[in-house]
Amino acid sequence: MINCIAIDDEPLALALLKDNISKVPFLKLVAACSDAFEAMEALRKNPVDLVFSDIQMPGLSGFQFVSSLQQKPMVIFITAYNQYAVDSFDLDVVDYLVKPVSLERFIKACHRARERHEWKAAKPVAADKNAPDHFFANVDYSQLKIRFDDILWMKGYGDYIKFHLKGQEQPLLVRMRFKELESILPPNKFLRIHKSYAVALAEITAIRKNSLFLGDQEFSIGEAYREAVEKWMRSGG
Repeated sequence: MINCIAIDDEPLALALLKDNISKVPFLKLVAACSDAFEAMEALRKNPVDLVFSDIQMPGLSGFQFVSSLQQKPMVIFITAYNQYAVDSFDLDVVDYLVKPVSLERFIKACHRARERHEWKAAKPVAADKNAPDHFFANVDYSQLKIRFDDILWMKGYGDYIKFHLKGQEQPLLVRMRFKELESILPPNKFLRIHKSYAVALAEITAIRKNSLFLGDQEFSIGEAYREAVEKWMRSGG
């Protein structure tokens, strides 16, 4: 079971939220609060895994409330305004729902929370000490050793791929197709985000709308790869 609280300053909206929560079998509502201060007291008294919160509330907004928490539970924002969506994901929220929310959409958000909850609860798998930390690639008629930890990002050009490596201003041009590359790269270290791009997961600094960032470098997220990016985000990154 996932223990949760609901926060909304509008009585009708709070009542609807409570009703929706009651329809999800793996959720247990431990408190229904009319403002963020009441929610703080509820969190002090009860162990909570998930918070459903409105954003615009008197006294303390949903953003301010979530930002103030030292130990953050999972958060799903439910609001009448869509302009806060991008900023909300800077808080690593599970989902952002715009009122009126259908029961189907609400349940989908709850399943995302359960996926993240189960991932966090799962026992970490020990790293395979025998797994290779490098591969050899064809570069200028030679077999060049490339360490996975040195790779920042890659861009495909038909039969070639440019590897952008740490500490090197110029990319390394390797004769290789993306299909072959994907069979080599450790899936726990790299993510393909576009038909032409793959990036090192450890180097990702931000995700906003249709873009992903490695520091100041911006990459477009391809439509076909959006679900994979979202799944990685829901897993905790």
